[in-house]
Amino acid sequence: MDTGPVSAHRPAWLTGARLASLRRWVAVPASGGKTTHTPIAPYDALPTVAVPVCTPEDVESAAARARTAQEPWAGLSYGARAEVVLRFHDLLVARQDEVLDLIQWETGKARLHAWQEVLLLGTVARHYARHGRSYLADRTVRPAVPLLTRARELRLPKGVVGIIAPWNHPLYLGVGDLIPALLAGNAVLGKADGQTPLTLLWARALMAEAGLPENVWQVVTGDGPTIGSAVVDAVDHLCFTGSTATGRAVAERAARRLIGVSLELGGKNPLIVRADADPDLAARGTVEAAFANSGQMCVHIERVIVDAAVYDAFTAALLAATSGQRLGQGLGYGYDIGPLATRAQLEKVGAHVTDAVAKGATVLAGGRARPDIGPYAYQPTVLADVTDDMDLCLGETFGPVLALHRVSGDAAAIAAANRGRHGLSAAVFSRDTAAAEAMARRIRAGAVNVNDGAGLAIGTVEAPMGGRGDSGLGRRHGPEGIRRFTDAQTVAVSRLGPIGPPPGRPAESFVNLGNRQLRLLRRLGIR
Repeated sequence: MDTGPVSAHRPAWLTGARLASLRRWVAVPASGGKTTHTPIAPYDALPTVAVPVCTPEDVESAAARARTAQEPWAGLSYGARAEVVLRFHDLLVARQDEVLDLIQWETGKARLHAWQEVLLLGTVARHYARHGRSYLADRTVRPAVPLLTRARELRLPKGVVGIIAPWNHPLYLGVGDLIPALLAGNAVLGKADGQTPLTLLWARALMAEAGLPENVWQVVTGDGPTIGSAVVDAVDHLCFTGSTATGRAVAERAARRLIGVSLELGGKNPLIVRADADPDLAARGTVEAAFANSGQMCVHIERVIVDAAVYDAFTAALLAATSGQRLGQGLGYGYDIGPLATRAQLEKVGAHVTDAVAKGATVLAGGRARPDIGPYAYQPTVLADVTDDMDLCLGETFGPVLALHRVSGDAAAIAAANRGRHGLSAAVFSRDTAAAEAMARRIRAGAVNVNDGAGLAIGTVEAPMGGRGDSGLGRRHGPEGIRRFTDAQTVAVSRLGPIGPPPGRPAESFVNLGNRQLRLLRRLGIR
């Protein structure tokens, strides 16, 4: 499959035999995998390795195999399914160096940021393996006729769940939603992103080693419009993470089939620095949230809204912290920021900065590509004097670019934070945490971090995480993160047979009895 030059950064352990063991997990029963796709490595803009490309017929066949495997998988006890997930957790921790290499090779991110995917995924796996059973437990509810009937709410698996995950967090987003879907008793049809297929295939092989039956998790590959659409057409619930524009198209297609969707979409996330904030602490948190993964995170900070009382001190601290970021590339822990993942990302970031500067923005730090470091490297950038006519003002840049905005007072800061239609994540830095929490209630965002830039809320896996407005529908993590992959079923039982007027008795007597019940329950304060 591999021809021509290949990226020199290919991990040494990825031998031909290991590569074949990963490729086998691509579901190509109909096409035979005759067509391939080879991503480009961010470190040197050279090809990685070829991976088979699926056809719509492959997707249909894979979904059918998953559907056949789903019922016996759901028939296992929750504990048996959880044991598979916990074994996967242990294997992930033990062999993480391999997947860290793959994540870096395919995305270009710094190794620390690659490791954060392992941390998050391991936390999700442990949480749902241990607590998912209680989230899905049968629930006794008050019946229609007390004493004479009883009722329970059950949670039943959807069937086959589709997961379409992006390239920016291929391990965490590709597998973090899969785990609760599997534990809820579903089979999964997952689409690997074209930039990062090896990371997902590595996880698939590891899950097989942990004991997951072969057909329960099917992995397909290919372009979004063709293969992504085929996935939506084949499943019973669709979980998508990506851009708002694509999310709308996914939701429209799913709506035609009347299946549910979970969508985590784009963001233009604000960070507020209150007048009482510690400038150095706020600057450190801003740099971590803005430049981690080279700014290629849905929850990363792109707008910093600074109270005029602390603007100068914060800006000085921010520029000092930004200048200390080590931009570089390589399979190790030697750098703070890696390159962007693709040429398209580099071009988008460059275009946003060029447009802003042409329209009057001031570059305080960075502002240019660094081809001397790597073909897709771009400096961490801080801009001031950003105005509404600039593309990056409210448009998602998805790169290492920050825009500073000066305001006076909390009300102005909240108004600035709520501009635009996105509402994924936000942050507030303040010495008065009670005041910051009060502000959080007024910020339109699915999560608000206080004295942390982005990671604290998403790392709190017992609480739901998701977007408002154009940033999505549904939630991952917490009870909602596993219940979304189930349907609620009510089972109501009568001890006396059908509820209604007894045979041979006038309907009026039954109505009078019902009215007496309504009055009695009202007086007793029941329902």
